[in-house]
Amino acid sequence: MLGVDVGGTFTDAVLVGGGRFFHAKVLTTRDQSEGVLAAARQALGRAGLAAAAVDYFSHGMTTATNALLERKGARTASVATAGFRDILEIGRQNRPRLYDLCPRRPEPLVPRSLRLTVRERVAPEGELERLVAGLKEKNPEAVAVCLLFSFLDGSHERRLARLLRRELPEVHISISSEVLPEFREYERFSTTAVDAYLTPVVARYLEALGRRAREAALPEPVIMQSSGGVLPLGQAAASAAPLLLSGPAAGVVGSVFAAGRSGIEDLIAFDMGGTSTDVTLIRAGRADVAAGREIGGAPVGLPMVDIHTIGAGGGSIAWVDAGGALRVGPQSAGADPGPACYGRSGSQVTVTDANLSLGYLGGRLGGEGGLELDAGAAQAAVDSLAEELGMEPEEAALGVRRVANAEMVKALRVISVERGHDPRGLVLAAFGGAGPMHGADLAAELGMRRVLVPASCGVLSALGMVVGDRRRDWSRTVLGAGGWDARLIGETFAGMEKKAAAEMPGAVFVYRADLRYQGQSHELTIDIRPPFGVELLTAGFEHEHERAYGYRAEGEAVELVNLRLTALAPLERPRISRSRAGAAAAGRPAYFDGRWLTAQVWWRDGLAGARAAGPAVIEEDEATTVVPPGWEAFIDESDNLWLERLEPEHD
Repeated sequence: MLGVDVGGTFTDAVLVGGGRFFHAKVLTTRDQSEGVLAAARQALGRAGLAAAAVDYFSHGMTTATNALLERKGARTASVATAGFRDILEIGRQNRPRLYDLCPRRPEPLVPRSLRLTVRERVAPEGELERLVAGLKEKNPEAVAVCLLFSFLDGSHERRLARLLRRELPEVHISISSEVLPEFREYERFSTTAVDAYLTPVVARYLEALGRRAREAALPEPVIMQSSGGVLPLGQAAASAAPLLLSGPAAGVVGSVFAAGRSGIEDLIAFDMGGTSTDVTLIRAGRADVAAGREIGGAPVGLPMVDIHTIGAGGGSIAWVDAGGALRVGPQSAGADPGPACYGRSGSQVTVTDANLSLGYLGGRLGGEGGLELDAGAAQAAVDSLAEELGMEPEEAALGVRRVANAEMVKALRVISVERGHDPRGLVLAAFGGAGPMHGADLAAELGMRRVLVPASCGVLSALGMVVGDRRRDWSRTVLGAGGWDARLIGETFAGMEKKAAAEMPGAVFVYRADLRYQGQSHELTIDIRPPFGVELLTAGFEHEHERAYGYRAEGEAVELVNLRLTALAPLERPRISRSRAGAAAAGRPAYFDGRWLTAQVWWRDGLAGARAAGPAVIEEDEATTVVPPGWEAFIDESDNLWLERLEPEHD
């Protein structure tokens, strides 16, 4: 089983078979499919296997995310009901910065000149012909169709789609009744526009990847979705909006799998890569799946693992602002030129350079054949920053690390403390290429006593690719359907189940519902199960409302808004063998608590059966774990590395 995850700086691969892991990490390439195949070849080479030995290939990518954030999608036109041409531009009129008198909103994905309308109700002869002619003049690569009440009746959209696909065969058509058949026209229109804007770009990438995989004798890859499940390549290429958080979602899946092997179900997943950091709260072995979020200024109303992302990673650049304060990120050195220590002409200090300067990193990333780090270039960059700040180099490097840590602590508080969850009772699962270097410091800031560093922590998102389930999601708005009862719920789910059974025979169904008190603007989503009684759903909603907001409105009418169906087809989980025992290597100087100390340096496999008290550094091919003074590290029976905070000595 092969999993490959493309990140902003590195492309990671995990090959699992016979209870063993084989890892690979290469720099991300401009044509991401080249890096995917390079990482796969490296993993196969380490395993001594031919590509034909791979029976399952799963992939997560950043193609859709990058295209949306960088506004490099397809030339997209839109068709809306007459009078609603400018929904994308009007939006909700909310202000991200309340006191900004001159806010600058992101430009709509569809410029006004490419927005067309159609009169739905009583259309004169020639209406559709004029529409098609107008679209041909605009020469779009994609068209988003969003008519006003298509979430209740999509027949007009389907009719338009048939006509447009016949007359514009080279143009991708997205219709809202297929992409997001839910009420709230702005969110539905935005999601459909995102799908149309991204699908041609993603389809080209996936077609190239599929072709390269066939040429390399690899199976056709399945693609990770934002919801944490995988889709066949053909279905993924047909609709790109569900793929926006493909890579980060895989990291969450991998952390749930790894923590579950050690019996841990309540944790915070902390994924620090080269460009960004993703954090997620996991309770009872499940991450919350949100009904949507805003990405790059565009609301996307599709199921997504509830991930909070910030621009802080190993490649984040340190800089001094106009007031003389040290700042870190969100700008990143990326893979090219990368941090100064990569030796690729990068000269600005990054978090990775600071960690190398402090003695936390060794001389190579990626194990044998990996990237040699230039300690001299890193130190020169740190020295230059220290001179600008007027401080010693060690203090400047430590300052870079502390500023980055402060940003990440804020992110961890957002998904825990700010949502009413006490992090002190949770485990921090630190992974990603840079996560284990910072895990203990962040846990200490939050009062957490245990840090879990999973096996294959540096490539855990790639591991998540091979342990994720096949998954598809359907939803249907039932608000305004004339009251709700068990019959309405059962009939609506039956229609969605029929579609699910046709696409995923034998799948397990998960049922959810969006409810609200009458008069509220937004809903809460709850898990439900047959029988679908009104009383049971109402009681479940009121319990969730009290948990989320601290009260329930006794006697208030409850509205059912949306019904959601998830189809899951679990995949066989890989078996993993334990590490071999060994001994500690020689120590090296590392900077802790304002002074240089000798840190014991362990190879991770060699720690099995032993305990390492801080200060210590634990190295492996794809990551390095820092064990500060006052912490202790050991490996458990499931091959997971644990950092535990020691109780302070009392006089």
